[in-house]
Amino acid sequence: MLRCTTAGVEKVHAFLPSSSFPCSLSRMAEPVRKQVADVLTAGSEYLAKRGVENPGLVCKLLLSRLLGCKHLELPVRFAEVLGEEHLAAMRRGIKRVGDGEPVQYVIGEAGFMGHTLRTDKRALIPRPETETLVRQVLDWGPLWRIEKPRIVDIGTGSGCIVISLALERPGAVYAAFDASPEALALARENAAALGVAENIAFCDEDLSEVIEPQTTNAVVSNPPYVATADYEKLPANIRLHEPREALDGGPTGLSVIESIIQDSAIIITPGGAVFLEIGETQSQEVTSLLEREGFEDIAVARDLAGRPRVLRGVMPA
Repeated sequence: MLRCTTAGVEKVHAFLPSSSFPCSLSRMAEPVRKQVADVLTAGSEYLAKRGVENPGLVCKLLLSRLLGCKHLELPVRFAEVLGEEHLAAMRRGIKRVGDGEPVQYVIGEAGFMGHTLRTDKRALIPRPETETLVRQVLDWGPLWRIEKPRIVDIGTGSGCIVISLALERPGAVYAAFDASPEALALARENAAALGVAENIAFCDEDLSEVIEPQTTNAVVSNPPYVATADYEKLPANIRLHEPREALDGGPTGLSVIESIIQDSAIIITPGGAVFLEIGETQSQEVTSLLEREGFEDIAVARDLAGRPRVLRGVMPA
């Protein structure tokens, strides 16, 4: 009886894992030339059957990374025939995503505020909701009327927030904190790749040991805000791959937020502000925490889905 080797099957099938094809048919078939359009269609169907969200976009992200182009450019390359190396790489990538790994970790990058950031398991994947946070900081006029505002990013992770701010407002002074040395290393790599490494001080020390009281014009943070019980219910592709410490905010989801607000009340100058990304049901509770620490002029901003996502509190002048 003939045995089917993995190498033999990969020379025959165009995209899906070898288990999708009878061994005998694979042996007899001639190698199939596959175009970009064929691969995207087959890959999307494969991922859809495994419950992956937005399978078409995921396939485009994988293939555009392999081809070194933007995913929006793929339509003009639909008739292009892929070589065996690209097909094999696509099979591996699709298999990983189909098994639950986030596509951003598979391709090693994520888009954020129009920039491309290196992304891996050292830090949370940058998300569109956090762009709302960055825009709120950029749009707050009083901050940018200061000649060299001092801005602190707490829990910087990949560095997406502070790097985006530094790219848009290079005249400010930035410090980024994270308890994870691995996350800080990733943030430094991203800052260097985007040319702002000299603009940002990355710190793993305790905030109170580095920042003097009333010396900071703005604090910005995307803290862990998922309640522990809710964390256990998160989709497997998040729970099993992204760092728990960047998501789990304790029993109520407010443990880290409360600590950040308390620290901010000490280091922020009169007239300065704190900007926080929050869970969509937390605005009232976080507002109470801000008011308790003396913040005023509290404002809520909604994300693109219309959910309360960012809170700003101002320290009275």
